[in-house]
Amino acid sequence: MTGPETDPATATEEAPPATDAADAPVDGADAAPAPESDDTVDAAIDDAVADVTGSDKESELLADLQRVHAEYANYRRRAEREKVSAQQYGKGDLIKSLLPVLDDLDRARAHGDLEAGPLRAVADKITETLTAAGLASFGAEGDEFDPALHEAVQHEGQGSNPVIGTVYRQGFRLGDRVLRTAMVVVVDGPEPAVQTPTGQTDEE
Repeated sequence: MTGPETDPATATEEAPPATDAADAPVDGADAAPAPESDDTVDAAIDDAVADVTGSDKESELLADLQRVHAEYANYRRRAEREKVSAQQYGKGDLIKSLLPVLDDLDRARAHGDLEAGPLRAVADKITETLTAAGLASFGAEGDEFDPALHEAVQHEGQGSNPVIGTVYRQGFRLGDRVLRTAMVVVVDGPEPAVQTPTGQTDEE
């Protein structure tokens, strides 16, 4: 004996929809966080690069500033040296033009014309002024002959120990600069004493 017949259409309508177990939510579990977008990651990388680049830029600018400061300091020192050198050179040229005046005064002094009177006072003032400016004379009898400082117009003797004999014209220097060489006669100086083993000289 069979039960009541069921309409296939009605049975289909009353059946609950099938549910996929994989799609069903799990009770008590939170949903997984969505992954960060590529734009967010790129922005974070750009910020980090900007920080590093900014630090490097500050170091570069500081190095440039220090280099410019050092170059400027060197320029100031070089300019100051050139200024002093130019002043010394100009002063040397002026004093060099006055050397013939000193020669005339020396000749007048040698003839006794500067022993007294107003001319002596003028000569003394000129000499004192030039000496205070740094002018110094060289080339005296008995000095060792130096071809860089003395111009020899005559040689007397064998030349074993050359020294200055007669001085025709004094030499002058201003600081380290030689304004004029001395004109001299070169003669033989006395031979140095030979030391004996006992420490006494042959002359003793």
